[in-house]
Formats: sequence, C-alpha cells, structure tokens
Amino acid sequence: MGMNSGNLVGAVMGAVLKAAAAVVVIFLIYRGASVCYDYGYRIFTEPAVSSGEGRSVTVTITEDMSPADIGELFQTKGLVEDATLFTLQYYFSEFRRDVKPGEYELSTSMTAEEMMEVMASDQEEGDAS
Repeated sequence: MGMNSGNLVGAVMGAVLKAAAAVVVIFLIYRGASVCYDYGYRIFTEPAVSSGEGRSVTVTITEDMSPADIGELFQTKGLVEDATLFTLQYYFSEFRRDVKPGEYELSTSMTAEEMMEVMASDQEEGDAS
C-alpha cells in the first residue's frame, strides 16, 4: 500500500505539471498571437508620432544601413515610437526597394509610409514616368 500511494501522488503531480505546462504554452501562444495581431494591425494604421505641424528632423541614411538600423535611428530621433514596428512597416511598404542613402528632412508629423516615400522620391530626376 505504501508503495502505491507514492506512485499515485507521483502520477497526480505529473498530471498537474503537464496541465500547468499546457496552460503556460497556451498562454504564450495566445500572447504571441495577440502581439502579432497588434503589430499586424499597427503596420497599416500607426499614426504619426505628433499631429499638426510636428518638428523637423534631419536624418542621414547610409548604404550599409539595414531596415532595422533605420528603425533604431528613427526611434532615437523621435520619428517613430517603435523601431521594430517601423522595420515591419518598411518590409510591407511599396517604397522599400526605392529607399536610397542620403540626407533627408523628415517630420514627426509624417507616418512611416510618408517618410519612406520621401526617401524614395528623388528617383524622378531622369525617370519621368
């Protein structure tokens, strides 16, 4: 009898731990999905950092900067609130292939899409399409 009650307690504890682990996994999946949904929604709806006039910020984009580097720079300069979100917006933007190195005058009243449009806009010089 003494042996069996030990096994029973072990089995019950094992079941409890498995259930607790399942709850943790489900919670993490739910949190992950909710964070992903939040980012997915914000990629297309994130407003500019400031409304109205905003303030002008000059940034220099170099050849070797990745989208994440640009996001970090913009967050540091106060152009965006979330560098990771900007990076995602960059990958979803129609302008991502056209963003060029250079110095740009941007504003905190611009959305990420508008900033990328500015950084892609100097292409019309020789190309009147």
